[in-house]
Amino acid sequence: MVYFRKDWQRRVRTHFDQPGRKLRRRNARLAKAASVAPRPVDKLRPVVRCPTIKYNRRVKPGKGFTLAELKDAGVPRKLAPTIGIAVDHRRVNLSTESHSANVSRLKEYRARLILFPRRTGQPKKADSKPGELKSSNIIRQTSTALPISNIATKAFSERKISAMGKGEEAAYRRLREARSEKRLVGVREKRAKAKADEASAAKK
Repeated sequence: MVYFRKDWQRRVRTHFDQPGRKLRRRNARLAKAASVAPRPVDKLRPVVRCPTIKYNRRVKPGKGFTLAELKDAGVPRKLAPTIGIAVDHRRVNLSTESHSANVSRLKEYRARLILFPRRTGQPKKADSKPGELKSSNIIRQTSTALPISNIATKAFSERKISAMGKGEEAAYRRLREARSEKRLVGVREKRAKAKADEASAAKK
């Protein structure tokens, strides 16, 4: 039956252009690095924790620094994007540890930053000194100069019940008792109060 043929040659999609795309991406990276030189091609990003209980032990680069982190590091929020610092005004700090870690990251970046004057021979107050401008230590990527790495956590190990100390073998039962005591504390207080009222009424 000829009319059921779908002419699949026109509908199938091939990916024979992958080597060409690879070369195009590489040339685009080189062109960007040349256009922004001697600045790094990427921006400085904060250290944030992954969401959910499953992944919150891992850290990753965030979208941008908070306004509070910039303020404590002494970086004006309007100056930050111009010197290669990513800013996210919607993000908030939920812990002191992450806040202090990102503030120290900003301070380290500022200490290593070399600011060239926009016009030759007309340096401004925030620009680097003439001696620092001749430094040959040029960094192409901020992520390699200030990497974000996960700290290795200790693995959990199992042990036999016989090797446990006195009272440790009943840990599950103690947890259940503690939960029930917390849940029934109001009921037991009400019952004890009613019993005390009955006893005082009987004495009268």
